[in-house]
Amino acid sequence: MKQLQLYADVLVEVPGVGSDRTFQYRVPEALAGSLRFGHRVRVPFGGRRVTGFVVGFSQRQVVDNVKEIIELVDNRSFFREDQLDLARWIASYYLCDTVRALHAVIAPVLKKTTGKRITRYYCRVTPEKLEEMRREMGRRAPKSLAVLETALKNPGLSRRHLAALAGASPSVVDKLAAGKWLRVESEIPLRDPYPSPPPGAAAAGVRLTAEQEKAVREINAALRAGGHRVFLLHGVTGSGKTEVYLHCIEQVLRAGRQAIALVPEISLTPQMVKIFRARFGRSMAVLHSRMSDGERYDEWRRIEDGEAPVVLGARSAVLAPVPDPGLVIIDEEHEWSYKQEETPRYHARAVALYRTRKSGGMLVLGSATPSLESYCRVLPGGAYKLLSLPKRIEGKGMPEVRVVDMRQELRAGNGGIFSFLLQRKLQERLQKKEQAIIFLNRRGLNTLVVCRECGMVLKCFRCEISLTYHMDGLLRCHYCNYTVKAPQFCPDCGSRQIGYFGTGTQRVEKELQALVPGARVLRMDADTTTRKGSHQRILDAFSRGAADILVGTQMIAKGLDIPGVTLVGVVNADISLHMPDFRAGERTFQLLAQVAGRTGRGKTPGEVLIQTYTPEHYAIQTAARHDYHTFFRRELSLRKSMGYPPFSKMVRLLVHGASESAVREAALNLRELLDGLVKGADRDKIYIVGPAPAPVARLKGVHRWHVITWSPDYHGLRRVMEELRRRTGFNLPGKELSLSVDVDPMSIM
Repeated sequence: MKQLQLYADVLVEVPGVGSDRTFQYRVPEALAGSLRFGHRVRVPFGGRRVTGFVVGFSQRQVVDNVKEIIELVDNRSFFREDQLDLARWIASYYLCDTVRALHAVIAPVLKKTTGKRITRYYCRVTPEKLEEMRREMGRRAPKSLAVLETALKNPGLSRRHLAALAGASPSVVDKLAAGKWLRVESEIPLRDPYPSPPPGAAAAGVRLTAEQEKAVREINAALRAGGHRVFLLHGVTGSGKTEVYLHCIEQVLRAGRQAIALVPEISLTPQMVKIFRARFGRSMAVLHSRMSDGERYDEWRRIEDGEAPVVLGARSAVLAPVPDPGLVIIDEEHEWSYKQEETPRYHARAVALYRTRKSGGMLVLGSATPSLESYCRVLPGGAYKLLSLPKRIEGKGMPEVRVVDMRQELRAGNGGIFSFLLQRKLQERLQKKEQAIIFLNRRGLNTLVVCRECGMVLKCFRCEISLTYHMDGLLRCHYCNYTVKAPQFCPDCGSRQIGYFGTGTQRVEKELQALVPGARVLRMDADTTTRKGSHQRILDAFSRGAADILVGTQMIAKGLDIPGVTLVGVVNADISLHMPDFRAGERTFQLLAQVAGRTGRGKTPGEVLIQTYTPEHYAIQTAARHDYHTFFRRELSLRKSMGYPPFSKMVRLLVHGASESAVREAALNLRELLDGLVKGADRDKIYIVGPAPAPVARLKGVHRWHVITWSPDYHGLRRVMEELRRRTGFNLPGKELSLSVDVDPMSIM
């Protein structure tokens, strides 16, 4: 009987051919019995050969002139149906090609590398038999005897190590293996990113506080009841959120399901690995971008095979191939590092929400300073359940926070980086053999313009966003492109004390060494953490007291638990406070509250000094009081008045290319097209600003302009974006021009 012709739906690896479009190919008879869903194949496409993924089968031809699959590229299936569904959701929500989203979902499999095969040697002779042979072999073949004795005491050595340890040549090892005196086994070992056992054991069965017990009880009750729930665990720094996570993961494992826990910074991963590995052993896998491709692939494979039902990692770990996630935890959920800055521009929090909804699992968002988007959802009528940890464990108090007015420092003749008070406090800590952290609250490249006399920050009158100083002497708003010449005098008080701020960590480190010559200073920033394991080496050195002062950026602001730290100094809170971004106030509050939480975790109370030229700002005042709720109300009111998220959805369209004039013209044309797409009633609901140069207007030789649009009507904005995509394919006419689409942007830099 003739076999029916089989056809395969193939998702080709050619970005730009359509958001979710597949192409039908005829399955050759030679592959009919072996081709599976998720296989990678080579197919003819537009006069060339390309690769693609099989995502479906049928026995009905739906298009004319169906071409035939050329060959199977790999015998293994690259993904399951639920992983393809996840990729399609990411592509749909974040307006990108499905194949790009799928590449992100299965990245470790695509980059897999074959491990190095190792041959190990084992002694076949029993200890009793070897004792009988010792007298004869000791005279006749002492080297062979030495190899056998060494292999018996140290089973599993490699050929080279066995020969070296026995004091013999490798040829002796070969001879004994050929004579069956040694058993030879060959394997490709799994590459473990954290092979050494954790020092000390994280206590299983730590006594919980009453607030921790309540939080665990509520989450576990929801886990037992089944169905999807979202919990916001709002706990001050040092309140024991991690222990709540561990107890809930244990409940998930007892139910036979899997758990994913995310941390915002790779620098926190080693610290969390020690805690999780001590509790869950080899049942835990680690995933983050600083691991080698081989390490990520081996960990991915352990997760797929069910050997590691607990996954810990940074942003991309939310895509881990667990089939039934019963619990996803996002620690420090407010962190903007959970947003991917390259296509697909997904947010781990949104992906986690989608995955737990699909699986009927729990999502736990933990933070001392929750994002406005999340905290809005615990208000009356919201969809999230609030759990609170208002106190630190073991009765420890929150650190005392003092705000230093740098305007007064200037009037007193101090024009340097460090206030007189911070200088004195550093000297005191060094005399007491205590440790300090100096935090530079800075992101981005451009310069902030502040009057150092009255503290006024020059802002756009249209957008309430800080103006940015450019090398041409102009101040520019990076939302609407309002431009004005940089003033010589303060428009508010008439002073000449106009400051352009741009202090970096290297300068802070250098001036610290001059201020306190005997101090041992470590610096932790993007420059000092480029090598693998550098985060852990710096933190380990500081934790064991090998340095007195740690200087760093936001990577030291959260999660670190170092009991010896009793002082935190924030060099300049104004850098992030007045960045040209509507989230500047929220980010400043979060950073200050988080970095303040790094001190006072030991027996000695902690102290925090915040240096600023605008001490009266509500973000700084509420951070100094550890008062999240007052900050939330003030910030929410401001956002509502401007119509910014969380009261709207936002999409940023970024045009970039080699020619500034071409980029500007393309951005102008894009704005004109958008204006034409917004019709009727939508004109009052959809706001469009720009085009304007991005705050980082030129990056690596590429010019960047953007158009920003937002609306309280998500569906209306979505329709406009879909129509823009239908008309343009998000491709711009012109040489070397490209368009990036960022849904729910966390930064407009």
